Amino acid sequence: MKRSKSSQRWMKEHFDDEYVLRAQKEGYRSRAVYKLDEIQKKGSILKPGMVVVDLGAAPGGWCQYGSRILGKKGRMIGLDILPIEPIQGVELIQGDFREQEVFDKLLKLLQNCPVDLVISDMAPNISGQSAVDQPRSVYLCELALDLSRQILKKNGDMLIKAFQGEGYSELEKDVRTQFNKVTFRKPRASRPRSNEIYILARGFEV
Repeated sequence: MKRSKSSQRWMKEHFDDEYVLRAQKEGYRSRAVYKLDEIQKKGSILKPGMVVVDLGAAPGGWCQYGSRILGKKGRMIGLDILPIEPIQGVELIQGDFREQEVFDKLLKLLQNCPVDLVISDMAPNISGQSAVDQPRSVYLCELALDLSRQILKKNGDMLIKAFQGEGYSELEKDVRTQFNKVTFRKPRASRPRSNEIYILARGFEV
């Protein structure tokens, strides 16, 4: 099958990407780990002993990175509708957390254990049509926020990937009503042409 010019360009950019090469060299499953690494270095959102839930965790890069910081006394729980190869020290759930059965699995795994941090690098399958992709991305953020409301402990934190565009300002306002402090991060590892931004919300108000 002959690839389109845009597909060929993406493939070349991907395999020449410094973060892809670093991830391969350092044994991480995706380049996205360096986004979390930069956010961590600026704000220390991950600490030993924490309980962390990673939404849309596949292929598992953030879980890999986080579990190394949390240590044996911490817990990293990853959820995704896609299968994830096992990661030492990480508890994995495959399924859609919108479904009651999957949500119940998470609650059972937590056993009333308060969650310190919810992280999400979820993004919709891109169609290339902003009128379709943007609402989908906002919806995923709303899902992450709704789950955070249900499982975060008081003063817990949330980190979610959002895309700036229609519906984003309303999302930001909603986040601000739930958390004491909201800041934004655009890591160097984010592709320059991407309008993605990470919302870091701290101090959840129950």
